[in-house]
Amino acid sequence: MNRAAIYSRVSTEDQVKEGFSLGAQKDRLRAYCQAKGWEIAGEYVDEGHSGRDTKRPAYQRMFEEKDNWDTVLVIKMDRIHRNSKNFMEMMDDLKKWGKEFSSMQESLDTSTAMGRFVMDIIQRIAQLESEQIGERVYMGMKQKALTVGGPMGGYAPFGYERQEDRLVAKEAEAEVVRQVFEECLKGETTQRIANLLNSKGVAKRNDKPWIKQSVAWILKNPVYCGFMEWDDVVRRGDHEAIIDVRTFNEVQKELVKRIRVSYQKYEPRLLPDDFPSACEEPLADVGAEP
Repeated sequence: MNRAAIYSRVSTEDQVKEGFSLGAQKDRLRAYCQAKGWEIAGEYVDEGHSGRDTKRPAYQRMFEEKDNWDTVLVIKMDRIHRNSKNFMEMMDDLKKWGKEFSSMQESLDTSTAMGRFVMDIIQRIAQLESEQIGERVYMGMKQKALTVGGPMGGYAPFGYERQEDRLVAKEAEAEVVRQVFEECLKGETTQRIANLLNSKGVAKRNDKPWIKQSVAWILKNPVYCGFMEWDDVVRRGDHEAIIDVRTFNEVQKELVKRIRVSYQKYEPRLLPDDFPSACEEPLADVGAEP
């Protein structure tokens, strides 16, 4: 008897656009297995995960348990992948392991050359749709960055919390941010600043220790002097600055001094006090650990 691993996935975008639900997927897959006389060896469900990558917990666990099943069954090919490269790599692995893949809606048989060819074409169409969605999201976010002063997305950087659609300083974290800038201007490296924060027991939000990269990210982020940055767009925000523009610019100069590349000269990109309300002038990635 064929042992099937039934896999279902849904994201918020899928539910709104296509009406997919995990319950409906699982019910149809179970009924399909019953009609085919297949044994359900495992049910693997990823909720709220994109099909554009493979870092999904149930997806990973399914392949770790590959000895328990013979066929991966999905209701539709884009439930397993929205990237043709990842899909073909998965198919190569299944072939190497002597496993099969079955898509209920497309009714494709991967044991034939024509089935594999048609499956590749369908997967490439799914990838095209995914990339087009990404392009539309990108353009919308860029337009928002050019015209709106509030934060992009729902994330609040360390030092701030989000209240409605604004960033508001969290004083305890804001004091840490000020200390990071002060220590840098004293000549401390990002690694030594990270060590100092760890020695004082200063907690990050994820409870992980401070590292030099997280310190450098704070030092180079214009959000802390009242600006918003997204991609190549920099504009004044409508939130409270934790440090002033002069301090931010002095830190950028200090970081550039530490870059030790003999064949290339780096210049800090500074923020003027009379910065316009919106500007498509990119910020340089200044600063490096000596």
